Amino acid sequence: MVNSLKISAIAKDVLLAPIYLYQGRKVKRDTVRLPEPEGERHGHIQLGDSQLRDSAEMSATEITRTLSLMIVGDSAAAGVGSLTQQEALAGKLIPALQQQAVINDKFDVLNWELQATTGHTSFDILRRLYVLPTPDQPVDIMVLSVGVNDTTSNVSISKWQQQVEQIIAIAQRKFGVCELIFSSLPPMAQMPALPSPLNSFIGAKATKLDQVLQSICTQHSGVHHMAADFELLAEKHTNEPIDSIAMFASDGFHPSSLAYGYWAQQLAELIAQLLDSSFDKASCAK
Repeated sequence: MVNSLKISAIAKDVLLAPIYLYQGRKVKRDTVRLPEPEGERHGHIQLGDSQLRDSAEMSATEITRTLSLMIVGDSAAAGVGSLTQQEALAGKLIPALQQQAVINDKFDVLNWELQATTGHTSFDILRRLYVLPTPDQPVDIMVLSVGVNDTTSNVSISKWQQQVEQIIAIAQRKFGVCELIFSSLPPMAQMPALPSPLNSFIGAKATKLDQVLQSICTQHSGVHHMAADFELLAEKHTNEPIDSIAMFASDGFHPSSLAYGYWAQQLAELIAQLLDSSFDKASCAK
């Protein structure tokens, strides 16, 4: 029964292939190209009680507890769909982290960095991690947004799996990452920019890649898959349903500033949970 359904799905995609090709070319031609937002891509933020005093006034024997965060990935990580970095993922995530009590209790300073570029696939991200210099201090938390461009460029499942595994390896080996968080692929079937039936085809491929990603994450210590559910978060924080269209930017493809806010909030809550459980910088050193 399963095999017959699979064969039927393959036959359907073969028959619809000319439509997929036509719609794909039309979307590529007609979709508005939004730029990456301007703004800071790194920062040094004081947390908790340390905000009330200048670092120069701290005792010479006092140890500054620093939390290192790196956001890596594609156009969504870069904030495409928002006007400024303050309205994008990084700009929303930093204040959301500052509101987490456990982070203020455990750390004095938050050092953060954004390494993301429009169009980057898993291969591009892997190459970027190889090229970046080895940090002076290990990265405590790395957040990764990857998969949309692998979906649209039709990267094979085996190549996707191989490159995700290599990303994990270099993140832990070279950057000393303690907690690595892969955000799930977005609901591509719901993207307003994608017409039917192309949206179903692309959505199905994205779902397959995300299932593989989730499986890989379960096989590695300190690697997590975060199933981003923006609509559920919207209901949680506003007590009313949010139109899914509002979650997308004007191009109908990238997240809106509203979606970035919910995404950042979910990430901040997960990071706080990880830091509150058994986080130990010394034990994370690779």
